[in-house]
Order: sequence, then C-alpha cells, then structure tokens
Amino acid sequence: MKLLRVGPAGSERPALLDRNGTLRDLSGLVPDIDGELLADASALTRVREAAQTPDVLPPLDANGLRVGPPLGRIGKIVCIGLNYHDHAAETGAAIPDEPILFFKAPDTVVGPEDTVLVPRRSRKTDWEVELAVVIGRTARYLDTAEEGLAHVAGYATSHDVSEREFQIERGGTWDKGKNCETFNPLGPWLVTADEVPDPQALPMRLWVNGELKQDGTTAQQIFPVGEVVRYLSHFMTLYPGDVINTGTPAGVAMGRTEPKPYLRAGDVVELEIEGLGRQRQELENA
Repeated sequence: MKLLRVGPAGSERPALLDRNGTLRDLSGLVPDIDGELLADASALTRVREAAQTPDVLPPLDANGLRVGPPLGRIGKIVCIGLNYHDHAAETGAAIPDEPILFFKAPDTVVGPEDTVLVPRRSRKTDWEVELAVVIGRTARYLDTAEEGLAHVAGYATSHDVSEREFQIERGGTWDKGKNCETFNPLGPWLVTADEVPDPQALPMRLWVNGELKQDGTTAQQIFPVGEVVRYLSHFMTLYPGDVINTGTPAGVAMGRTEPKPYLRAGDVVELEIEGLGRQRQELENA
C-alpha cells in the first residue's frame, strides 16, 4: 500500500493512493498514519481490505492539496552516516567497522514539497537522498538481519539536508548540522514492506536545478537495512513509528571539487527513490 497524509501542516488527514493512482480518504477508517496504526494488525487489515475495494473510500481532489509527511507522531529519527561505499570514497573516509549513528529531531520533518530553509550564517548546506525505514514492531536485542527486516513496516524517500560547516567544523557531534528547521523532507508515501521485496535494489537519484547530482542504488549500502535494524536494537529500543535514515550514495556537494556547489536560496532540489515517490523543494533563507 501507498499511505500518505494530506492537508495543511499540523492538520493532515490519512489517505491512500490506490492501484489506479486515485487519492482516497482514510480518515473515516483510521485517525492517522502513525506508529499506533502500524502496530495494530487489525487496523492495518481493515486498511488493506479497503485498498482492495477502493470505491468504498471517498476520492480526494489532489489539485492544490498539500502532501504532508506520510507519518505522524514520529518517535525518533536515527540516522546512519557513511553507509555507502561510493559516498565514503568520495569524502575520503575509511569504511566504518560499525554503523555511525546520529539523530535528527522529529520536528525537522516536513512534507516532500515543502520549503527547505537555508540556516542563517550557513555556507555549506548540502543535499542527501536517503532511504527511510519505518519501524512497525518493537525491536529489542534482535539476533539476525532477517529479524530486522521483519520489524520494518515500510519505506519512504527521505532528504537528509545537512549543513557541513555546522556538522564538521563547529566541534562536538554531527547533530549541529543535521537538526536545522525543515532539514528532513519525508515522503510522499509510506510504502508498506510487502511492496518492497528487496530494499537493497532501489535506484535513487537527486537533481539540483535540473542537473543530476546523485545517481545511486541501495545495493551500495555498507550495512544493509536488516542489519541496521538488528544493530540498532542492541543500543536502543526501536518502537513503531520510529524512522531510520539509512545513508546517502555518492554525489553530495561536500564530495565535489572546489568551489563546492552548496545550496543557496532560490535553488530547487528534486529527488526520488524508485517505487517510493518523488520530492521537490525550493530553498529559501531562514
């Protein structure tokens, strides 16, 4: 299923994109697309049954309708740094022995076509297309990567916007350059795991002002999705509605020759992951 949330920021309603591409209202069936829904097998069954007979769900006019983040009430966003072989190579970093972790606050999440704000005094705002993994079952101390995959509810396109000076040159942890306002556009859809048979075979691309900058695949991941979930479950409890950003392929501004083409107000970024949908953001100054 392709689940999404539509409407004004803070007042989104749950919706479903049916197999014919028609937007359908789910608000009469479930209150929201969130961790509570993803953990409720009976509620998900009702949604699946409705998806098979979509005429029972009222259609929505998509014209002018904002698409919000496909997941509400996100618990935490755990991010994996340097998780692609080609991205590590372009930045001159060693392949990590274990996943590198950092966090983004849930309030960085915006819709897939919402404005992204360039922080004040920013000189190095960068782009990163990423596969987002959404947890559907509580995960503690998992033993295998297969168990990790079994705890995934679905997948989404994520834009891990980063300010590299804040991240690398200002001391402390990476979080300074990762948590600026609007720095995690998510969506348009949450695609349930049954529709993504192999999360390690997803092409992903990103354009800036129409120029292709990233053209990669999740096959390049150093630590694949199931292993990432297993690994994290030994350091923290993962709950339904938690999100994992799983890293970015080569092609970011930081990995390019000088002068590096960092983002500025007026730029337009578009990104997509095959089967998970496309984003488009215009940048403005904060």
